[in-house]
Amino acid sequence: MHLRQRIIMNPDRSVGANSVGAKKRRVQRPFRQIICLLAIAAGRLALADDPQLDTPPQKEAPTAFAAKEPTPVRDWGVGEGKSYWVPAFEIPTFELLLNRYDHYAVDAHVYESPISNFKENLHHKWVVDNDAFATNQFLHPYQGAFYQGLARSSGLDFWQSSAYTFAGSLLWEYAGETTRPSTNDQVASGIAGNFLGEPLFRMASLLLESGPNGEPGLLRKIGAAIISPSMGLNRLVYGDRFAGVFRSNDPAVYTRVDLGASLSAHFTSNVNVNADLTAPPASQTLKRQSASAIFTMTYGLPGKPDYGYERPFDYFNFEVSTDTTNGIETVFSRGLLYGTDYELGANYRGIWGLYGTYEYVAPQIFRVSTTAAALGTTGQWWLSRSVALQGTALAGIGYGGGGVIHGAGVAQAGVLGDGQRDYHYGMTPQGEIQLRLILGDRVSLDTTFREYYISRVAATESTGSEDISRADTALTFRIYNLHGITLRYSEARRNGRYATLPTSHQTLGTFSIGYTLIGQTRFGVVDWRAGATAAP
Repeated sequence: MHLRQRIIMNPDRSVGANSVGAKKRRVQRPFRQIICLLAIAAGRLALADDPQLDTPPQKEAPTAFAAKEPTPVRDWGVGEGKSYWVPAFEIPTFELLLNRYDHYAVDAHVYESPISNFKENLHHKWVVDNDAFATNQFLHPYQGAFYQGLARSSGLDFWQSSAYTFAGSLLWEYAGETTRPSTNDQVASGIAGNFLGEPLFRMASLLLESGPNGEPGLLRKIGAAIISPSMGLNRLVYGDRFAGVFRSNDPAVYTRVDLGASLSAHFTSNVNVNADLTAPPASQTLKRQSASAIFTMTYGLPGKPDYGYERPFDYFNFEVSTDTTNGIETVFSRGLLYGTDYELGANYRGIWGLYGTYEYVAPQIFRVSTTAAALGTTGQWWLSRSVALQGTALAGIGYGGGGVIHGAGVAQAGVLGDGQRDYHYGMTPQGEIQLRLILGDRVSLDTTFREYYISRVAATESTGSEDISRADTALTFRIYNLHGITLRYSEARRNGRYATLPTSHQTLGTFSIGYTLIGQTRFGVVDWRAGATAAP
């Protein structure tokens, strides 16, 4: 049996066609009023006296990441400030402590002695495990990011640290648990850990580097330790030895913080979530009201004179969102691994090359996460004297998991996890287009479209595939100084096709409104033109 469920405003009331129309009019009327009030407020405040833009206090105040020019803090990665031995000791020690904690606090059978685990797992083939989606696709990358931070804060470069991260993940797969080594965990911890860990390390370093007096204060040190705990650990344990801060080379940086609440939500689904296929079907439900928080940083925006892209992640974009329903809902991290800058005429500057990406998307009714390499470009085009268009276009392939599978948990799990996992692994072609239209210093329109196809290649369920897309649009009005209001609409779609299961379709759309703290008054625009006075 196929179920199809639609949730609209006031779903508990049964209504006819006329009352549905009246209901829609009642729903739409407040939205129109809100938009009119925003337009009136923006117009009136635009005529008011605004503080002088781009003053040093204004640049430093919003997120503490922006300063007139970052101040180098001692030497980083030289002499005793660089060590291959410290992370080689710290990563196995961390894994031993984690294993012992899990043994006593979580499951003594799964987390037996590392020595016995290692001996046993050496004789087993690698598999794809059945852990929960958030464990495999978020916690494992974060564990890899911790390894990466231990190596980076010991003075090692990106590629050296990547080797430590990969080796640390490999060691955990063999010695950390009694379960068989899993390919998906190695990709998530050993590779995605680098793509997540490097932005965290860079953000923490920039926070320390942007202090007003050339030496980070206590609050900046605490903030950096929260962003990158492994960096904070090394700075605490080793003191002056690792007190030097990685040099950013003064990139163009744009940050924003969004706090919002959903005004409406709609979804459709024909998925039966009852694990017992012989029992009556059960439909999905949706919690429509939620509050959310989003942090975004773009680092190394193209167009800034004298800034180069010689090191991996000299450009990156990082975004994390949380809400009261899901906790961590999305994590998007992409960075330029290898590439260069270019220009087209007087009004366009860009970068292109090979990007590394880690993405985690988990709305209420389905989810997708990938680790990928992609070819693409990021650039900015001045359309007129005061209007600019920024954008990124990527196309790549990775390894990902996602979806909802009928009958999860009915059958005994096979060697590859068939029958228990409620998501599907496979090679994942994917693409992304992101655009930001900046209208002077008052309005920005951000639009992002992402597409994922989790294929049958290298798949856990060779008869199935997942096609998942997500679109986000945000219209931001800067009302006064660095404070703004954002109207946001997000929609995600999923189509799951399996030979032995009914085709499933899901759609989720949400409309929200919120407060925005803008990191720079011009929405991150970079101005390299003659006579320009300011850039992020």
